[in-house]
Amino acid sequence: MKPFVIVTDSCSDLSAEKRKKYDISYIEMSFRFDGKEYPADLDWKQIPFEHFYDLMRNGTTIKTAQVNVPQYVEAFERFIKDGYDILSISCSSVLSSSYNGSLVAKEQLLEKYPDAKIICIDSKNSCMGLGIMCIAASQMRSEGKTIDEVAAYIEEHKQEVNQFCTVESLTYLKKAGRVSAASAVFGGLLQVKPIIISDINGQNAAIEKVKGRKNSMNRIVEMFKAAYKDCPYQHVFVAHADAIEDAETLSEMINESMSGKLDIEIEKIGPIIGASAGPGTIAAYCIGAPVTFNSLSNEKK
Repeated sequence: MKPFVIVTDSCSDLSAEKRKKYDISYIEMSFRFDGKEYPADLDWKQIPFEHFYDLMRNGTTIKTAQVNVPQYVEAFERFIKDGYDILSISCSSVLSSSYNGSLVAKEQLLEKYPDAKIICIDSKNSCMGLGIMCIAASQMRSEGKTIDEVAAYIEEHKQEVNQFCTVESLTYLKKAGRVSAASAVFGGLLQVKPIIISDINGQNAAIEKVKGRKNSMNRIVEMFKAAYKDCPYQHVFVAHADAIEDAETLSEMINESMSGKLDIEIEKIGPIIGASAGPGTIAAYCIGAPVTFNSLSNEKK
C-alpha cells in the first residue's frame, strides 16, 4: 500500500504540536495590512498572536488571500516526487477558494504524473472543525486504512462536525462583509451576540441572536450538549481569538454540563479566520448530530 500525506491549509488552525503529533502538512495562506503581505503561519512567527488581535482592536483592517494554484502544484508535486499519494482537506469552498485551487492543481499534475493519486475534499468547515477532520484522517491512517477508505469516511461524516461560535463585536464581521453596517451598529448598541454555526453548505450562519456575552456562552453550552455524541475519532476543541479567559470558562462550562467526561483542548484561532471574526471570538467544536441547517433555504423563506 502506497503511503499518503494529509495536506490542509491555514484555516485548519492546527498548532505545531498537533501537526507534528498527527503528521499533518499545511499550505500557508496570507494576509495583508499597511501595504505589506505576511504568511498566515499558524505558529505566529512574524506577528505574535496577541499583537495580531491588538492591531485589529486598534482599527487596523486586515485582508486575507487564499492558497493559489501554483502553491498547491509546488506542494503536491514535492510529495508526488517523494512517493506519496495525497489527501487534501481544504477549508469550506463557500468561505475560501482553496478547495477549487486544489482541484485545478490536481488536474494539472495528473497530466504530468498520471499514476499519482490526489484526493481533494471540501471540508464544509473551518478552524478546528477542519482541524478535527484532519486529525481523524491521521488516526485512520495510523490504523492502516487506505487513502480511499479515509477519504470515504471523511466525506460520509463531515456534516457531523459541529461548530458553535460567538463573537465579541460585530464590527469585524461588518468589515468582512458578513453583516450589514446597520446590523453591526444596532447589534452593538444592544450587545447582541450571534450564535454562528457552519451550516450544511459550509457557510458560517448566524442561527440565533443572544443578548450579552454570558448568555451567548450559555447558549453555546446548550447547543453543544444537544449535538455531542460518543463516536470514533471524537475530539473536542474550544478555540479563541485572544480571549483565553473566556475560552477556559467556556471549556469548564461545557465539561460541567457533560459531567466532566470530556477532554477539551483549547486552541488559538489563526489569522485567516480571525481576520473576519475578530478578537474576542470563541467557539466550541465536536463531532455530533449531522448539521441540517441551510442558510440559503432560510434566506428564501
